[in-house]
Parts: sequence; structure tokens; C-alpha cells
Amino acid sequence: MSSNQQIEKGVLLLAEPFMEDPYFKRAAVLLCENHPQGTLGFILNKPTQVRLEEILEDFPAFDAPIYYGGPVQADRLHYIHNLGDLLEDSLPVSEGVWWGGDFDALKFLIQSELVRPEQIRFFVGYAGWSAGQLEDELSTGSWVTTEMHANYAFKTAADKIWSLAMYNKGNAFEILADLPEELSSN
Repeated sequence: MSSNQQIEKGVLLLAEPFMEDPYFKRAAVLLCENHPQGTLGFILNKPTQVRLEEILEDFPAFDAPIYYGGPVQADRLHYIHNLGDLLEDSLPVSEGVWWGGDFDALKFLIQSELVRPEQIRFFVGYAGWSAGQLEDELSTGSWVTTEMHANYAFKTAADKIWSLAMYNKGNAFEILADLPEELSSN
């Protein structure tokens, strides 16, 4: 893999197919922030068994799963959505994807049934890299970068995101997308 891959907000990182790290095995990570001190993103394809009502008091009933965003600050809740300017103070990440926003406004929008579960993805924790760390990992082939599509986050089943994004890169990546998780499955 080329080490000149772009690291910027809105890029999707795909773990190389044989990565054994349990946090990042077959992970698809949306990068939401990149600055000289480091990079922050959320793993899009690792749902948990935890529900919102289990960790948030005084939150309207909302049938949305919580995803494992990464190993850093796993006691913090984050969210991405496709609500755009409807949710004040949210930050654009890529086309059709925003990060965060006014939490009280979000609760109001949910209570008013103006937001559906498929429009938002909640995460506990995040994936983080210190300055230069992600560049090093890219140079050793641990990650592949690709274009983020909002449909990966909001319309694709979590267990299909990695292979679909890998397949959509084309050429040799189509072959990688079809590799079984365990080679003994061959």
C-alpha cells in the first residue's frame, strides 16, 4: 500500500484484511478530525449490545444501537448524523455526514419524531492516533484509505461496510473484499 495516502477529515480508513488487533479487525473508521497533534475517528462497523436508554438518563425513547467507536475514552458518547444544519453546532465531516451538535436540540428533534434511528449513529469511545502514528501505520500497510460515502454510515448494515468499501475501491481491492475473515475457511 502506498504511504502517500491522504489523512484528512472525511476519509474512510479500512483495516488491512489480516489485521489481528481485536479493536480494529476488519474495521472501517471514519476520520472526523486531523490536526498536527493527531487524528480522531469512529469505527463504523462494530455495534455493541448496549442501548441508549441503558447509558443515558432522561433521553427520549429511541431505538438506535450504540457502536464501539474505538478504545479511547470509552465512557464518552459521540454521534454522527445526516441532519446537517437541522442540528445546530454540528461539524461537517464529509458529504452527507456531520459530527456532534447541540445535544439538547438532538433530544428535542428525537422527541418530536423529526429524527429516525437510521439518520444517526451513536458511538462510545473513539479511535485516536498521536502525531505521526497513523502515517506510520499507513506506510506499513496496516490501513487503506478510501472515499467516505454517507450510505456506509446510514444505509449499509454494519457487517457489510468494510467489504463494500473495500470492493468499491476496485481492482485488487475487490479480491481483498472477498477474502474470508479466517483463512482456514477456504
